[in-house]
Amino acid sequence: MNINRIAILGSGSMGTAILTGLLASGVASEKVTITTKSGDSAKKLADELGVNAIALETNPTANQDAVVGADVVLVAVKPAYVVEVLKEAAGKLEENALVISVAAGITTAAMEAAVPGSVAVVRSMPNTPAIVGRAVTGISTGSRVSDEQLETALELFETVGRVVVLPESQIDALSTISGSGPAYVFYLIEQLTEAAKNMGFGEDIAAMLVEETFAGATELLSASGQAPEDLRRQVTSPNGTTMQAVAVMEKAELSKLFTKATEAALARAKEIAEGR
Repeated sequence: MNINRIAILGSGSMGTAILTGLLASGVASEKVTITTKSGDSAKKLADELGVNAIALETNPTANQDAVVGADVVLVAVKPAYVVEVLKEAAGKLEENALVISVAAGITTAAMEAAVPGSVAVVRSMPNTPAIVGRAVTGISTGSRVSDEQLETALELFETVGRVVVLPESQIDALSTISGSGPAYVFYLIEQLTEAAKNMGFGEDIAAMLVEETFAGATELLSASGQAPEDLRRQVTSPNGTTMQAVAVMEKAELSKLFTKATEAALARAKEIAEGR
């Protein structure tokens, strides 16, 4: 991977997931500096992974110090702090550095305005399965990104899953599907588990039945190469039990409910971009 040194600003679940992916791909730990809130978390990352970890708790200039000498800077803080962090670190960024944000709603224009004109920016939207190497990440480039820098961004996110390059106008929409999508799946699992418990299954058995069914169905979908509607029809015998259940869901207009839900998520993403 064409990274001489990378700074990861923020050690939440996404920053740590990408750090783990980078190390697993062969990036040497001494090439990585990560910033954390607490001294305890910095010590843990340094001890367990061998990276240079700097805590804001003991070093208020941790983010500025971390970016010195880094050709890639991954900003993994909450959306509300992205521009603030970039402005703080701007004077220490290397010329021609590549800055990548994983925050929802923060545009490449907003990032470019916060950093020197020689610094390129990429906006990304990975999802939480990055933690287990099964992310879907959408990325879009700012106006200064070279082909080599785009390749670097692709290689970075390929360490935690699959990557798609999109126009920035589609990144917010992607966030409502793959970004928020794991929450929708977990919610469905939660509700089906409750239904199983209401049918008399104990909590442990109900959870196993539902979780293994979702995992098995997803694996079957991936392995079969068939469309989900085709697999659904194979399970849905005419006038059988599954058909009755699907009929109830169709009567409830489940497809429209998903459309309304994703539209609501998209509206909120636009509000975040506007600073609301």
